[in-house]
Amino acid sequence: MQSPAVAAWNLARRYGRRWALADVSFQLARCAVMMVSGRNGSGKTTLLRILSTAIHPDAGNATVGGYDVKTQRDEIRRSTALLSHYSYLYESLTAKENLDIVARFCGTTSTAPALARVGLSERANDPVSTFSAGMRKRLSFARVLLQKPSIAFLDEPFGQLDPEGFALVEEVVAELKSSGATVIIATHQIERVERIADVQLALENGRVK
Repeated sequence: MQSPAVAAWNLARRYGRRWALADVSFQLARCAVMMVSGRNGSGKTTLLRILSTAIHPDAGNATVGGYDVKTQRDEIRRSTALLSHYSYLYESLTAKENLDIVARFCGTTSTAPALARVGLSERANDPVSTFSAGMRKRLSFARVLLQKPSIAFLDEPFGQLDPEGFALVEEVVAELKSSGATVIIATHQIERVERIADVQLALENGRVK
């Protein structure tokens, strides 16, 4: 029997006296798309940050691609990609230069296909500081595609995008899944993501509903 792509057991995280996550447990099969839904403050972003090893859990544990989030963070980071609320782009560098940095780590020879896929070929040599919020989000998606992750974490991927960008998100998720990747999407766009998600995890006040 194939091991799950992601598994969590009684996962919890506290900020001060408030538990942002409490006793969250689930298993997600490989090559599946999971939607994580919930109101603001329900724990969606905290869950993705723990699974991507950006932060540690305060209780419980999880595995991502078979690796332990507490003790095998480097292994997880090499096989996953995170699209965050924050772009983490270098403002003074061009779009191409930002992707070149990622490409060197990933062993990719050309960034042109990723830029073309997100509709930024004509702006490849422009500084990111001149980009709109939507263009920055598109460039962040190009970075995810370059990484060729086995597991992708997408935190509010529709934010800052126009309707054309919404369609791009759905297409990229489908492409990731067809390539064999597992995708976890934290979103408020429930009706839109329901069309492409295989399973749903609903959170309320840090707990599974």
